[in-house]
Parts: sequence; C-alpha cells; structure tokens
Amino acid sequence: MLLFLSVPQPRPPGARTRAGAARVARWRRQRLRLQQLRRLRGLLRGLRGRPRTGSLRRGRMALCGQAAGAASLPSELIVHIFSFLSASDRLRASASCSHWRECLFYPALWPQLRICLRVSPSEQPRLEFLMRKCGWFVRELRVEFAAENYLSGGGGPGDGGRVDTRTGGEEVEALQLSTRWLEVLRTYLELVLCVLVSIRNNRIQQLFEEILSNSRQLKWLSCGFMLEIVTPTSLSSLSNSIANTMEHLSLLDNNIPGNSTLITAVELEQFVNLRSLALDFCDFTAEMARVLTDNNHVPLQRLSLLVHNVSVMHKSLDNMPNDEHWKALSRKSTNLRVYIMAFDIKSEDMLKILKPSIPLERIHFDSYITCVSGAIVDLISRQYDKFLTHFILMNDVIDTSGFPDLSDNRNEDPLVLLAWRCTKLSLLAIHGYTVWAHNLIAIARLRGSDLKVLEVTEESIDFDQGELADQDVDPVHNLIEQVSLGLGQPWHAIMDIESLSVFTEPNRHFYREMQSFSEDI
Repeated sequence: MLLFLSVPQPRPPGARTRAGAARVARWRRQRLRLQQLRRLRGLLRGLRGRPRTGSLRRGRMALCGQAAGAASLPSELIVHIFSFLSASDRLRASASCSHWRECLFYPALWPQLRICLRVSPSEQPRLEFLMRKCGWFVRELRVEFAAENYLSGGGGPGDGGRVDTRTGGEEVEALQLSTRWLEVLRTYLELVLCVLVSIRNNRIQQLFEEILSNSRQLKWLSCGFMLEIVTPTSLSSLSNSIANTMEHLSLLDNNIPGNSTLITAVELEQFVNLRSLALDFCDFTAEMARVLTDNNHVPLQRLSLLVHNVSVMHKSLDNMPNDEHWKALSRKSTNLRVYIMAFDIKSEDMLKILKPSIPLERIHFDSYITCVSGAIVDLISRQYDKFLTHFILMNDVIDTSGFPDLSDNRNEDPLVLLAWRCTKLSLLAIHGYTVWAHNLIAIARLRGSDLKVLEVTEESIDFDQGELADQDVDPVHNLIEQVSLGLGQPWHAIMDIESLSVFTEPNRHFYREMQSFSEDI
C-alpha cells in the first residue's frame, strides 16, 4: 500500500496567466462527464422502456415480482457501470437508490483514493466516513492538505497568518505564531492519525505475512516505518530455511508500544548468514550483540541503528550493549561499520549510547526539541576519528534567540576539530546551528577535495563584525570563493531548506541512507 500525506504549495503569482488553459481543461472534463452520463441514461432508458412482446410470458422481464429497472440490476453490472465514471459522477449516480449506494464502495472501484482536506476539525467526520468505507482495501491513498491555513501558521485567508507587531514585542509575536501553529499542527496530526488508524486492518498486513510464509529464496527483507504492518509476530511466518539464508534484515517501527520488539535475540539466532542489520537502537540489546558474535554466524558488516526519543521514553537503555560487547563484535567482524541516526535525544542519553568501541562510520542528528551540544560533537571527533565519513547535524527548534553556537565558551570550534581529526570525512551537512564563515573556510581547507559534500544552509552562516565592517571585500562573495578553492570545486550555500531532503524527511532519508549503506558491502 502506498500512503502519501502532502501539503501543496500555494499557487504561484504567475498562475493567472494560465487561466485560459485551465478553463479549456475544465471544459473538456465537463464535456467528458456529460458524454458518460448520456451513455448511462441511454442504458437505463433502454432497460426501463424495453418493449414487451405478446410471446413473452408475464414475469419474463420481472425480478421478484416487479418490473426490471435500475434498482434491480445485478451488483456486478452496477459496479461495471461505475467503473466508467469519474469519482464525482459515481457519487451522483449512487444517489439514485439504496442498492446503487451499496455498490459505490466496491473495492475494485477504489484502488486509488485522493482526498483533499482543509486543516480543520470540521473535516474529521468526512474523513472518518471515507476511511471507514475504504480504509480496509485501498491500495494507494493520497491525502492532501490545503495550504491556505497550514503553511501560514493557521491564520485566516485574510491575514495570511501575520501578527500585528505594533501590539507587542517580537517575543509576543513569536509566541502567538507558535501557539497558532501548534493548534494547526495538532489538528493536522489528528487527521493523519485518523487515516493511519483506519488502515491498520488493511489486508496489506495479511498479504505481507503471506509473502513471508511463501518465500523460498528471500535474501533481503527491509520494512521501515510501516505503521503496525510489521508486528512482533511477523517473523514467525518465515521458515527456518529462509531465515538461515537471509543476508539483510531491516525492521523499524518506533510506534511499537511498551517493551514490545519486532525481533528478539532468540529469533535472531536463526539468521546465521546475516551481513546487514537495521533496528531501533532500543531493540538492539546486549544479548543480540552476543548472538552476532557466535561462531555459527557470519561476520556482520553493516549495522544501522535508529535512536528515537519515542523509543527511549518507553523503553530502557539498560539492556544496550556495553563497550565490551562492542569490542567483541568488532573482533568477530573486522569490517563492521555502524550508522546511527539520533532523533531528539538528550545529551546525557547520547553520552550513554556512544561507546568508544563502536566502529561508527555515519551519524545523523535531527532535533525538534533538544539541541546537540558541542561536547557531543567533540566526543564524536575524538572517539571515531578513524571511521567517521558522514556527519549530519539538523535542528528545527523554535527559538527566538537564534541558532545555537557550538563554539561558545570554547577555544576551538567543535566542527573545525571534527574536520581536522576525522580524516575520512566525506559528507558534512548542517542546518539550524551557527556556522561562522571563517570556520567554514577552515573546514574546506582542512578536508579539501576529500570532502565530497558540504551542505550548509544560508541562514546558518554568520559573519564576524570585522568581516562585515570591511568595505573593500564582499563577505558573501569571499566566503563562496574561499570555500570553493578549499574544496577544489564550485560551492554555494543551500538557499532553500525545503530542497534539503535530509531536513524535510528525516525518516525517509534514514531509510534511503540505510539501504545504500547496506548495499555497499
């Protein structure tokens, strides 16, 4: 099943110039609908007004003692008629009688469903009705939310979400915007939850388990962020012979309640040929690390771990592997490399998680509530300097005081030290943390052409007062020129944060990165 939740962008200013083409397209669609309705009326007129001959016995054209008509057509024929109509015409045709209305939500008619909603509590009854009717069988569901009251922070169409700054200071304005935005976000999440809850009983879960039970040569099983599609009992559908030949296993769902896990250490013992594994960090226990070091298991080469604040809140970190477990796992698998994504994790929890012996190659921090500290970045640069190749630092915390500065109260910027110590660093992406222009130039010079990707958003870059005071040098032009020279290739800051998929879709980025990370063995 494919599920799309999207918020369309507002109409661009130049859209009015295309009004003529839009009118032509609407006229053509209306003409097509009229032609379909005429064909339908002609078919019904023929069925109702078909002449009877004397040779026919009374009742030959009768069903259940009544004359044949639209209400007495077989359901299969009604569904066939509906299949030629658009969604809106099906709704109109279903109003003719109760029998037609019963045929409206036949599964074959709605393999794909597109719903357009406003972010408003009044939309919930309509959404619940559609989900109750179609949620259990639809195969592709696209839910789009109108932009006018979502992107503007919940303001009405007249004010565009703006606040009159003359009635208060900047902090009052930010608080009012934040409150309105949170109200809209709460309504949006309730509507999304209504969709997700309705598709829980969709047959895709049954089909998924049937695929597992009927597989004979399954090598790669990757299931990520599929709400309650993969359950703690899903792996029981796999036969022992298939589990023994599996080379990649990815089971990720941070919505599993309580202490439930998608896989246990006992189940992991079956996967003796596993070379790549991706799990929630709280599910990767010390006992699992011990299982992977057994002699009957092939060396594990890739391990991707998602550390999510939801999992950390409901599950304990007490069962995670300690440093001795990581040492044993590294001795067993000399080519083992680890990828970690930490989503809104507190610094004290990260200090527990980042054991010195983890062969950490890639790490991704993403924050909406909790920012990463300079001490954590410094710890990573010292402990994983021999392995680290990818470092992603993202922050979308609402803070009117500006972006956090990791170099505060420090002699050296932690990001510069990271570039200096981690000689294998090839990707560095930063948003939502202050990066000083002279430090960015230093990073480019330290890593040079080995740093293949350097992505920093324009709003994250700041300049010293001395750089801004120099009237002879354009600081922005100088930054672009110096960084480009240091990297040995043209460089520019990221202007539009929405184009940075790492920021806008962290879960999808992790899943995509995990796949490329696991395929590279």
